[in-house]
Amino acid sequence: MSDTTTTEPAGEAGDTEAQTRLSTAPVEDAASTAMPGSFGGRRAPGPWGWITWTGREITGWVRWFWRQLTSMRTALLLLLLLSLAAVPGSLIPQNGIDPMKVEQFREEHTTLSPVYDALGMFDVYSSVWFSAVYILLFVSLIGCIVPRTWQFVGQLRGRPPGAPRRLDRMPAYTTWRTDEAPEKVRQAAFGVLKGRRFRVDAVGDAVAAEKGYLRELGNLAFHLALIVMLVAFGWGELFKSEGNKLIVEGDGFANTPVQYDDLRYGSLFSYDDLEPFSFDLQDFRATYATSGPNRGTPRTYEAELTYREGVDGAERKKVVEVNKPLEIGGSKVYLTSHGYAPVVTVRDGEGEVVYSQPVPMLPIDQNITSQGAVKVLDGYRNPKGEEEQLGFSTVFVPTFAGQGKGTMFSQFPALEYPVLAVAGFHGSLGVDSGIPQNVYQLDDRKLKQFKDENGDILRKMLLPGETMELPDGAGSITFEKEIKEWANFQIVQQPAGGWALGGAIVAIAGLSGSLFIQRRRVWVRAVPGDGGGTVVEMAGLGRSESARLPQELGELVGLVHDRAPTAASEAGTGTDADPASGADSDLGSDRDSEESPVPSPEGADK
Repeated sequence: MSDTTTTEPAGEAGDTEAQTRLSTAPVEDAASTAMPGSFGGRRAPGPWGWITWTGREITGWVRWFWRQLTSMRTALLLLLLLSLAAVPGSLIPQNGIDPMKVEQFREEHTTLSPVYDALGMFDVYSSVWFSAVYILLFVSLIGCIVPRTWQFVGQLRGRPPGAPRRLDRMPAYTTWRTDEAPEKVRQAAFGVLKGRRFRVDAVGDAVAAEKGYLRELGNLAFHLALIVMLVAFGWGELFKSEGNKLIVEGDGFANTPVQYDDLRYGSLFSYDDLEPFSFDLQDFRATYATSGPNRGTPRTYEAELTYREGVDGAERKKVVEVNKPLEIGGSKVYLTSHGYAPVVTVRDGEGEVVYSQPVPMLPIDQNITSQGAVKVLDGYRNPKGEEEQLGFSTVFVPTFAGQGKGTMFSQFPALEYPVLAVAGFHGSLGVDSGIPQNVYQLDDRKLKQFKDENGDILRKMLLPGETMELPDGAGSITFEKEIKEWANFQIVQQPAGGWALGGAIVAIAGLSGSLFIQRRRVWVRAVPGDGGGTVVEMAGLGRSESARLPQELGELVGLVHDRAPTAASEAGTGTDADPASGADSDLGSDRDSEESPVPSPEGADK
């Protein structure tokens, strides 16, 4: 702003100036109204000044944000955040992997479950916050890799940089005097470096060489592979389908939407994308450790399937094991869990069978203590001839401890002493209310429990072949001797899985190259000496930390020295050899008996 004076002027002109100073009207002063910008410059007065200043500010902040987002530091930070964001998906049950465990977690953690639902912890990989980190990482990698790719292409098309004026300042350096002409020395150095796969260029009185470009190529390959993996992951999420089906021995499955117990799919998936196939579960076999501290631990799970591809495909057999799925087209059928399905028969008061089928039981512990429910929906009439529904709450143990030897918990997962505990109900099961029910639990709000002659709740533990009679001629329930097993299968159809695997392999290879390949430069200068002969200087510079640089330079010095040996007048005197090099290098020790020992490069002993 302009300086003002406090001296009051005299006369009429002074009065006018004084009145102007005392006025409260705004004074239009460009310097006083200019607003400084965040990226330099000031806002000019008027609407056009405001428009240009606002545009400059927006452009500056966008550029600043883009530079921050596409920096390597941000990419590494986002990669770390993506790894941390995937941790809850491994610790918390996921709907896409095992919905039954999710429901069990909800029942056991009633306070924590609503919080997890709000944060999307049961669907981590499709949550908003995980997708945000994923997309930002994708954009950051592209912003990093595009300019670096052009820079790398320019390096490949360019030539190695010329030799510095002072080669003796390089980390690895040596010199000697030879009787060979400078041109011959440079030709020898050119051939040696070319034979060692250096990129070589003769510049003036020196030969420049560079090696290790695959390091940057490995770095670019790593980042490109990450992009391929991200694209494959996103493509798979959009077009994937995952479903579960519990199948009892002897039953089958067709790959149609109505056959799934639950089916989840991506936003761009269509039912027409389902692979046409079907399979039947012929037999299930499981073995367990029978002794030692790991008693009861599963050893093998094997599901023998008969499957058919297409509608009229030939019947084939396949044994599916854990992590050894059945692959049909683009779909994979995984074996995820197993349990027991005791066969139960329910009869009415007249002895007519109203229900007879295997009842799948859900395991609640490692020894396959299981619980379930038997629901008789139609065909039953009570002793009064009225239509009624029956329900039985059941607990099954494959190996019972015995009467008086503990509670109703299994002692071993195999069928050694099977027992079925039953409690009966009658009334309405509530299946007509329109509210979905858990098929493995009873809704007893409209049910009444059967009671014995003493007025106690009717409960009984049944061995295979035993029957529990219902009171007042209401019928009976029989635990048949046949006990079937069930297996749960996860049918997954996720495209781009091969791309993700290929990207992972390339990423590992690229990372290995960027870590272990060292980029380095070598210069050889040969100039006429003051007292005759040729002074040869060789130096090396590592573009990254490389402990092998002096050793590699020593090997190159030995090869060049063989073609341009030390002059006879200088051999053994060490006058031109580097005083800091030392005489005990590996190359020199092998030539102690020769007249012209190979000079050791400085830095070889570091």
